[in-house]
Amino acid sequence: MRIAVFGAGAVGGYFGARLARAGEDVVFIARGSHLEAIRQNGLYVESPLGNFRIHPAQATDNPEEAGPVDVVLVGVKAWQVSEVAPKMRPLIGPETFIVPLENGVEAPDELAAVWGRERVLGGLCRIISTVPEPGHIRHGGMEPYVAFGELDNRPSERARRLQAAFERAGVRAEIPPDIHVALWEKFLFIAPFAGLGAVTRAPVGVLRSVPQLRRMLEDAIAEAFAVGRARGVPLPDDAPARTLALIDGMPPEGTTSMHRDIAAGRPSELDYLVGAVVRLGEAAGVETPLHRFMYHALWPQERRARGELQFP
Repeated sequence: MRIAVFGAGAVGGYFGARLARAGEDVVFIARGSHLEAIRQNGLYVESPLGNFRIHPAQATDNPEEAGPVDVVLVGVKAWQVSEVAPKMRPLIGPETFIVPLENGVEAPDELAAVWGRERVLGGLCRIISTVPEPGHIRHGGMEPYVAFGELDNRPSERARRLQAAFERAGVRAEIPPDIHVALWEKFLFIAPFAGLGAVTRAPVGVLRSVPQLRRMLEDAIAEAFAVGRARGVPLPDDAPARTLALIDGMPPEGTTSMHRDIAAGRPSELDYLVGAVVRLGEAAGVETPLHRFMYHALWPQERRARGELQFP
């Protein structure tokens, strides 16, 4: 398949590199020093599953140089999706479809608002990865996993072809029976974990082992679960318990990208994770006091990182 990875950072860079290594025709849409490093030295992936380098790698900051592709994998941060969606135009041919891999539950609708629901699949991933330096992706833990599916949950040949490409790359890929349930099940995991980790500056091993923090984690998962159910997502009864089991199985040093971004003073996905639970809860008439506290506690740092608020 001809695949464009729009946003070749910790997530897009990792999955795009795995696909390229398996022989897929992958072009990375990147920028700045990361792009220059990829052009000069290729894209290096450091992983417990084996280190490798894609060199030469197709990489550009101009989608017009890439041209139409079969699929666009969107790897930018959640808050950048609406900004980059119109910039994908040169990548879109008659049969092109778009798969977002962002955290949160709103990216498919944002992309569909620009490109139509018929071009967009729901998608998600699970991985712990970082960019320690330009041109270098570090996979730090958690089995790499992707899931995607049509927004109306119908079976489709294009989803199956993408699944087969990931499987050839050795990445576990699923087409869930209901992509919206799958998106919300990840949301139950990532929003509470990101919020509590960012507020406490503690890794997952601390969050799950300190009794008071574990109770807060359980309560936050319950809030997100209630919001999903109120919005008509048929989340199974055992979703909160399975979410906690997933957290219990993570490497103890694990943190979320939102936690790391806030700690480093960078713009983060706060509004699309913790803020989204609050916002979507309000729309559905569900109280989310723990997420509201976490959102308001982190709001000043987020606004400072975006240049909207100044303080020492």
